Amino acid sequence: MNVIFMGPPGAGKGTQAERIVSTFHIPHISTGDAFRLAMSQETPLGIEAKGYVDKGLLVPDEITNGIVRERLQQPDCNEGSLLDGFPRTIAQADALDVIMESLGKKIDHVINLGVDRNLLLARLTGRRICKSCGATYHVVFNPPKQDGVCDKCEGELYQRSDDTEEKVGTRLDEYVNKTAPLLEYYRGKGLLREVNGDQDIDLVTSEISSLLRG
Repeated sequence: MNVIFMGPPGAGKGTQAERIVSTFHIPHISTGDAFRLAMSQETPLGIEAKGYVDKGLLVPDEITNGIVRERLQQPDCNEGSLLDGFPRTIAQADALDVIMESLGKKIDHVINLGVDRNLLLARLTGRRICKSCGATYHVVFNPPKQDGVCDKCEGELYQRSDDTEEKVGTRLDEYVNKTAPLLEYYRGKGLLREVNGDQDIDLVTSEISSLLRG
């Protein structure tokens, strides 16, 4: 079973992906992880990608697509995979279709986690991260025992510069504008499954699992 997870920043894709890959025993593949693997293994495409990453440049689609292909050829993907963060554009989606066909595979489900914009703003602007150990908290949904102090290491908590309301709003607008055509693309193929991400985490997991089993 090959699944794509979609949803705006703060929708809970990471949390749900962890649960789904554990239940269905398929690897969770993000483009970032695939890049890091290719670069650490120093594959030809990994070396090319590193050249762009080191300069702070976007990695071209041709290289990104190739790295995703390499990752999907790994033995742990024999029974399927969960793609997160790829594809991001129609061009990448077309390339993924070609990749999957060449590997004798196909996309079975595209799960879109829909969340109310105001809730997304609350989730993202309330996030706090420990400077020392990287633990993540939320001022409303997962507050530390002591304000501004990490429960795990007593490090100082801070708000990321891109978690301000203005910047979060810009990120959400950008996501909607770029992703709307992709949702229509997969809706047209009959693969899109809409899930209400506003619900309790366990309910979201249950709904996704039912869709995948169905």
